[in-house]
Amino acid sequence: MYIHDVSLSSLVVAEPGESYQSKTNLYRWIEVLVDFPGSSDLFTYKLPEQLEIKPGDILTVPFGTQQVGAIAIRFLSQPPENLAPEKIREVEDVVSRGFFPSTYWELLNRIAAYYYTPLIQVIRVALPPGLLGRSQRRLRLTSLGKDQDVSSNTAIFMSPTAQQVIQLLQKTPTGDYSYYYIQQKVKSAYRGTRELIRLGLAENYLEPPRLNQPKLQKAVTLLDNNYQDLTPRQREIVEVLRRQGGESWQSELLQTCSTSTSTLKALEQKGYIVIEEREILRREQSPLMAGDQAKSLTAAQTNALEAIQSLNGFAQILLHGVTGSGKTEVYLQAIAPLLNQGKSALVLVPEIGLTPQLTDRFRARFGNKVQVYHSALSDGERYDTWRQMFTGEPQVVIGTRSAIFAPLPHLGLIILDEEHDGSFKQDSPIPTYHARTVAQWRAELENCPLILGSATPSLESWVSVKEQGSRGAEEQGSRGAEEQGSRGAEEQRSRGAEEQRSRGAEEQRSRGAEEQRSRGAGEQGSRGVGENNFISSPQSPVPSPQYLSLPERINSRPLPPIEIIDMRRELQAGNRSIFSKSLQEALEELKERKQQGILFIHRRGHSTFVSCRSCGYVLECPNCDVSLAYHHVEEGAPQLLRCHYCNYGRSHPPHCPECSSPYLKFFGSGTQRVAQELNRQFPHLKLIRFDSDTTRNKGAHRNLLSQFANGEADLLVGTQMLTKGLDLPQVTLVGVVAADGLLHLSDYRANERTFQTLTQVAGRAGRGEDPGRVIIQTYTPEHPVIEAVKTHDYQSFCDAELEQRQALNYPPYGRLILLRFSSLDPIQVQNTAQIIATTFSDQEGFEILGPAPASILRVANRYRWQILLKFAPDALPNLPDWREIRALCPTSVSLTIDVDPINIM
Repeated sequence: MYIHDVSLSSLVVAEPGESYQSKTNLYRWIEVLVDFPGSSDLFTYKLPEQLEIKPGDILTVPFGTQQVGAIAIRFLSQPPENLAPEKIREVEDVVSRGFFPSTYWELLNRIAAYYYTPLIQVIRVALPPGLLGRSQRRLRLTSLGKDQDVSSNTAIFMSPTAQQVIQLLQKTPTGDYSYYYIQQKVKSAYRGTRELIRLGLAENYLEPPRLNQPKLQKAVTLLDNNYQDLTPRQREIVEVLRRQGGESWQSELLQTCSTSTSTLKALEQKGYIVIEEREILRREQSPLMAGDQAKSLTAAQTNALEAIQSLNGFAQILLHGVTGSGKTEVYLQAIAPLLNQGKSALVLVPEIGLTPQLTDRFRARFGNKVQVYHSALSDGERYDTWRQMFTGEPQVVIGTRSAIFAPLPHLGLIILDEEHDGSFKQDSPIPTYHARTVAQWRAELENCPLILGSATPSLESWVSVKEQGSRGAEEQGSRGAEEQGSRGAEEQRSRGAEEQRSRGAEEQRSRGAEEQRSRGAGEQGSRGVGENNFISSPQSPVPSPQYLSLPERINSRPLPPIEIIDMRRELQAGNRSIFSKSLQEALEELKERKQQGILFIHRRGHSTFVSCRSCGYVLECPNCDVSLAYHHVEEGAPQLLRCHYCNYGRSHPPHCPECSSPYLKFFGSGTQRVAQELNRQFPHLKLIRFDSDTTRNKGAHRNLLSQFANGEADLLVGTQMLTKGLDLPQVTLVGVVAADGLLHLSDYRANERTFQTLTQVAGRAGRGEDPGRVIIQTYTPEHPVIEAVKTHDYQSFCDAELEQRQALNYPPYGRLILLRFSSLDPIQVQNTAQIIATTFSDQEGFEILGPAPASILRVANRYRWQILLKFAPDALPNLPDWREIRALCPTSVSLTIDVDPINIM
C-alpha cells in the first residue's frame, strides 16, 4: 500500500454500472481514496475473489494498523512497478455498493477542483455520517488479568504504570478500553500496556469501524392455518393479529394484548405465527397531515407554471415573486407530474427552521413521498433517509444546503427557495461551497431544470438575468410573467453583442477554472482531481437564468404599508423605551383585535455588551476579541455572560474588574431583553421566543411554530429565522426593533442583506384576510436602503447598489477569493500571511488586498489574518500552484481558501 505515480501503472477507467467479475483475470487490483486525516492520494489494494467490487463502491480497507473507509476509484490490470504484489493488502469488505454514478462523481470532482478542496473532504460532506468509518486499537483484560488482585501479596509483580492500567481496566465490567482513553488517564501508558500484554494479563485488538446499520425490530406475522388447541390468551392474540391485517410489531402486540414473549413463542412453535426481524425506518416524526388538493392559480402563476413545464432538459429559471405571491404552490404543481413520471424533485431551503412548515405542506400534497434531510436529524435518521433516496423511488427531498448531495437517481427538478439567502454558502469547514453554484452544476449534469425562487433575488442572479437581455432592467421589476411566453423583435435584438460578450467571458472563465484547477485542488497529492476520478469531463458554462415574475400577492392582497419610525425624534420627545409610540399602540391593539404579530431583532441574548459606567471598561471574552453578551436565564438564576463566537460563559461580576465600581450597565437589545421588556410593558400579551437559543433541541422549530399557529401566543419574537419563508396568515403586525444593527456592518454586502432581510420580514404581515402593517424603527430613516424598503422598490435598490459594486469591482462585476489564516501563534500567522502575499506580488490580472487582520482578530484563542484577491469576472488570474501555497504554511497555521466568499469580515 504505497503512493505511486499514475504513469507507472496500467489502469482501467470504467463505468460504475458495468460488471467486472467476469474479467478478474484482467483486473486484480483497485485504486481507492481512503478516509484518513492528511491523506488525499490513491492507494492500491488487491481484489478478493469472494467480493464483487465496482468503482464507486464504499469499502473498508486496512490502512496501517487500522481499518478505514475508502472509495473504490478504478481498476488496475497490473500493480505499480515500484510495489511488490505480495505487499499489496486486500480489500476487507464492501460497505455500500454503487453509490457514485458518473454524473454524481463528476459533480464531486468539480466541487473539489473549483473550491480547492481534497476530494475525500468533498466525499465526507456528501455522504451521511458514519458511512465512512475508522477502526481503533483497544486493550482488554484476559481471564488471568480479570482475576488478578494487584493489592495481594500473591499478585504478579508489575511496574506502577502497569498497575494503574490494570486497575483502570478492572473498573469497567468489560475490562476493555481504547488505547486513546487509557493514554488520557495514565501517564506513559504505552509502557504499562506492553508489560501487561507480555505478562499475559491483557491483549490488544483492532475494533472494526462503527458504521451506521439499519434498525431492526421484531415483527409478528399470522400464518393461514387451522387454529386448534389454543388457550384463551393465544386466541386473543390471533384475533388481534387478524384485525390488524395479520401483521404487527412484537412490542406493540405485547402491549395491546398484555402478554409475554413466552406466549408468542408457544404460538410460533405450534406453527401459527412467525417472529422475524424487519427493518424499521428512522424518519423525522411529523404530525399526520390532511390531504391537500392543487389550488387554482392566478394568471401570473399559470404562466410561470406553463413556462416551467415546457422545459425539456437543463435550464435555469429565476422566479421573482413578491412575498405571499404563491411561489410554493407553483413548486407543488410543477413537481406533481414529475412524480407520476417516476422522477424525483429536490427542494432546498436556507434554514432548518423552514423545513417543518414546508414539509407539512408538501406531505399534505404528496404523502409519504416526501423526505427530509438536514444536519439536525440523528445519524440514524440521516442514514435511513439517505438509503431511501438511493432506491430510485419517485420522491421529494426537502433539506438545507447539504441536501444538494442527495443521491436521487432520477432527478427531474431542483428548487432553491429563498435563493438569495447567505445560509446557502458554507464558510467552514471545507469545501466552502455555495449550494446555488453546486445546484447549477448538478442540474446541468442531470439535465433537469433549476428554479431559483425569491422575493429579493441575489444581485448575482439579477445581473445574470439582466445580461441575458430578455427585457430591460427597468421592465424586469414590474412586468408580469405574461410577457415571458411571447418574445418579440426587441427581445431578439437584445441577444446582441452584450450576450455574446457575456457568453464568451463565461466560456473563458470556465476554461480558465478547469485549467487552473486541474491540479486537483492544489493539495491532492501526486495527481489532481481530474486524474483521480473514473469519470471526468470539462466544466461547461452555465447559461443565464430565464426570468419569471409573480408581481402580485394571492387574491390581490396588497403588500403591507411600511411605517418608518425615527428613533431620534422618539428620544427627543422623551420616549426612552425600546418601543416607539406607534409600535406600543399597535401592540396594545393586537389582543383586542385577536390578531398576532412578529417582532424582529437581529441579535439573540439580552444585551450586546456590559460596560462600567464609572470607567467605561467593557467585559470581553478571554478567548476572542469581542465583548461578552448578557443572557438572562430565568428569574433568580445567576446572571450569565456568554461569547457568541466560542461559547465561553461566565457569571456576571458584582463589581467592575477594572475599577471595582458596582455600576455595570447592559447596553444593546437582544431577543431576551426585548421579551423581558414586552412582559413588563404588556403583561397581557403572550409571547414565544424564536431564536437559536430556544430552538436547540430536536423538534423545537416545529413545536414553537405549531404553538404560535394554534393561537397559543400573541407575539413571535425572534431573529433571522423569522424572515425566511414562514407563512402565518394570522400575522397582521411586523415590528423591527432596531434596523440599524443590520446596516452598519463592515461588509460590502451589508446593504443587500439589510434590504433582503427587512423586505422578507415585512412580507410576513398581511398574508391572510386581514391587512398587514409594518413598523421599522431606525436612527437613520434617510438611508437609501430604508427608503427602498419603505416603498417595496427592489428595482431602485438594485440600481443604486449595483452602481457602487461596479465602481469597486465587487461581485457580481468582479470575483473574489479569500485566503483565511489562523493560528494560536499571533506572530507566526502574520508572517505566514505576509510570505504568501509576497508570492502574489509578481502576478498580474488581479488586485491584492492585504494581508490584514480579520475584523475580529482573535476567536477561540486563534489569531486570524486574511488576504483578499479581487479580479475581473471573465477569467481566473494566473495564480501560483496551490500546493506551493499550502506548503508555505507551517503545520501550526491553518489555511482556508474561500472561493466566491459571502462573508469577508
